[in-house]
Amino acid sequence: MSVFDFFRRTELSDRQEAAVMKTFSTLRAHRRSRFRILACIDGSEAGDMAVRFAARFAVSNNCDIIILHVRPIDQGLHSGGLQVRLARQNMIDAGFELPGVKYLKHALDVLKEEGIDVSGWQSATAHENAWGDAAGDTKVEYQSADGRTVVLKLKTAPDVAGGILDQYELGPYNLIILGEPSRWRSEFMSFFDAGIVQTVATVAPCSVLVARNSLEKRGFFICTDGSSRSLQAVRRAAVLATVIGEHVTLFSVAPDEIAKPAAEEAVANAKALLKAMKVDVAEAKAVVGNVLEEIVERGSLYKVIVVTDEGRSRIQRLFKGSLATESVRRARTSVLDVR
Repeated sequence: MSVFDFFRRTELSDRQEAAVMKTFSTLRAHRRSRFRILACIDGSEAGDMAVRFAARFAVSNNCDIIILHVRPIDQGLHSGGLQVRLARQNMIDAGFELPGVKYLKHALDVLKEEGIDVSGWQSATAHENAWGDAAGDTKVEYQSADGRTVVLKLKTAPDVAGGILDQYELGPYNLIILGEPSRWRSEFMSFFDAGIVQTVATVAPCSVLVARNSLEKRGFFICTDGSSRSLQAVRRAAVLATVIGEHVTLFSVAPDEIAKPAAEEAVANAKALLKAMKVDVAEAKAVVGNVLEEIVERGSLYKVIVVTDEGRSRIQRLFKGSLATESVRRARTSVLDVR
């Protein structure tokens, strides 16, 4: 190769990279203008609940739903005797018959039950290699005439929690929804062996909803401690509640009578903020008691408890704990951990 050819190819490569980066930046800018929900499923009823919440939160045309199933590397293909080429063709043309993909097909049925029927939408399929796995990542994207998008994504990753967090980086997303796990570990034990939901709820960069069977309940039970971080969470959660037609209750807990005026002020400030935003507040409460117990008990009557993530690292949580994480773990209704 001559020096001239080398520099020509280098220049061409730089131009191609610049074009790819420009396209990627444009795509991310478009996505930031929309409310994007990542609903994670595993074939269980808890996963169905995550999809139902996603459907009920995505009520406007500027909302997109991405339904994700993460498949551990190379599982279910070679063991089932399927050749990779046939497997890919099967996924695209034969109606979602691969192991794991049937969960995505079922998720479409759940969306249809919730009033989102993609059968008449335009669709496109894409495939990418991933982790040296034969099947890689595959997605089917459905787009309506009014611009709404539903994406089914089968993702390959070494572990499920890591796959979900990697998918966020391909987003971005405003909200991750997961079904309730079968177990939770203490902060100490989770440092060594946390489950999928606990890991994602602890370290995800965006807000996380852990969905329980609370769809028939009404209202957002929004907790505040008066901090600026908490007020931002109040604002964002109240907007979501208003968009989907849920009433807002503001709540603050003082550990003793001495601290009660501060709790009352926190509620008053949150109420004033929402009044300025023209968001109605159905009720505002400030009580004295054990903070965690009061949130869990009183919030159990509502569709969603809203708590503010403290922004602590896993090491900090180990020593200081996390009210937000404990509320998610102990609640008997769905909990939105706002970041």
